[in-house]
Amino acid sequence: GMSMVDMQLISKVEEADGNVTVEFIPSSPMCPIAFYLAQEIKEAVQKVGGVKKVRVDCKGHMMEDQINKSVNV
Repeated sequence: GMSMVDMQLISKVEEADGNVTVEFIPSSPMCPIAFYLAQEIKEAVQKVGGVKKVRVDCKGHMMEDQINKSVNV
């Protein structure tokens, strides 16, 4: 029932000219839903007015490279 911000899973948000980068840290290095969370973050940010492009960077997960590549195609 808590937001990802309240859970301190979102560590950074940057915006420049409608391009948004969100960095998040899953609750554990082996979080089974990290890919799902990355997708959900990207979809939510894309719905915000004025956003042109979204990049989501997963940090601290054992599969962060694969997650980041899949989400940011």
